[in-house]
Parts: sequence; C-alpha cells; structure tokens
Amino acid sequence: MEIDHPETRAEVEAIFAAYEAALLANDNATLLSMFLDNAATVRYGVSEVQHGYGEITAFRKSQAPFTRRLEKTVITTYGRDFATASTLFLRPDLPGEIGRQMQTWVRTPDGWKVAAAHVSMMPE
Repeated sequence: MEIDHPETRAEVEAIFAAYEAALLANDNATLLSMFLDNAATVRYGVSEVQHGYGEITAFRKSQAPFTRRLEKTVITTYGRDFATASTLFLRPDLPGEIGRQMQTWVRTPDGWKVAAAHVSMMPE
C-alpha cells in the first residue's frame, strides 16, 4: 500500500477544499453530495450524532452559515481509494475554543465521499 500517492492526495486535497467552501457557503446540496449515501455513514458533531445518510441530511437542513479558519490540515491517502483529512479550526463566534475535525474519505464510482466524520471543540 502506498501512502500519499501524489495524484490521489491531490484529488483528496481538492475535494476537501471544495467541501470547506461549500460548508462556509452553507451549500447543503453540495455538502450532502459529498457524503456517502449509506446507512453506515456516521457523523459525530459538536453536540449531535448522526447515524446514516438520512440523519446527516436532516442535520444539514437545520444549519446556519458561519465562518472559521483552518489550521494544521493534514490529508493522508492510503492506497488509491482511502484517505483521512484532519484539521483544526477557529471560529470567531467561539472565542477561547479550538475545533477539531476528522473525515474518512473513500473513492466510489461517483467520486470521493465522506464515510465518517467527527467534529469537536475544546478549550484553546
């Protein structure tokens, strides 16, 4: 297994950047298209839990736009079909806290999809 195959890593970096842009634009249609439409898809948020694509869809519909700045983003690929994205983030509306986000990305016939995600906050 090759770790950080250059072309694969570039693909995941691009989809991660597109995910972040859609998140900050509160573009739910684009965000939802980036999650694996499967009952096994999991997203653990700051104060909520979603098991399955249906619960993720319901959660996204209730979200308001926000701003944040990313720091120390690390994207690692394992082979050509699996990757993780880990990042820290700072939100001006949450002073004194630092956010952590991790995503598991898998290549599907429809492109790269998030199969699992975790978002949490902690004191800075």
